[in-house]
Amino acid sequence: MPDLDAIDRKILGHLQADGRITMQELADKVGLSVSPCHRRVKLLEERGVITRYLATVDQKALGLHVSVFISIKLARQKEEDLKRFEKAISAWPEVLECYLMTGNRDYLLRVVAADLSSYEAFLKSKLTRLDGIASIESSFALSQVKYSIALPV
Repeated sequence: MPDLDAIDRKILGHLQADGRITMQELADKVGLSVSPCHRRVKLLEERGVITRYLATVDQKALGLHVSVFISIKLARQKEEDLKRFEKAISAWPEVLECYLMTGNRDYLLRVVAADLSSYEAFLKSKLTRLDGIASIESSFALSQVKYSIALPV
C-alpha cells in the first residue's frame, strides 16, 4: 500500500514476527514513544491493513502429519457452480487454503489430515460427494521446505 511509510512497515514487520510484543517493546524497536506507536497500530487496524492477531500452531503437534495439495476441475465454470463449491469447502476444517486458479484446473486446495486413511475418509465422505466436480488430482507433500505467513513489508 503506497500510504505506508517506513515506520508503518517496521511496525508491521515486528508484529508479523511477534503478535504478542508489548506496545513498549514495539515502540522501542521502531523509534517512537508508546502513544504515537499505539495510534499507528490502531490506524493500521482500522484501515484493514492489520486484520487479526493469531497463534500459529504446529501441524504435526496436532497429529496432522499429511499435507495434500488437491487440484479440482469442475464440470462447469458458471458462477453459481463456483459459489456452491466455495461455500461447501469453506465449511470443512481440513481445507486450510483454497485458490481459484487459471489454467487446466479450477481450484487448488491445501488439505491436512492425520494419515492416509483420514485423507481417504475426507475424500470419500466430503469431496467426492460434491456435485459438479469433473476431476480431483491429489499431490502429497513429502516435506515442508518453507512456510511463512509473514508478508514482505
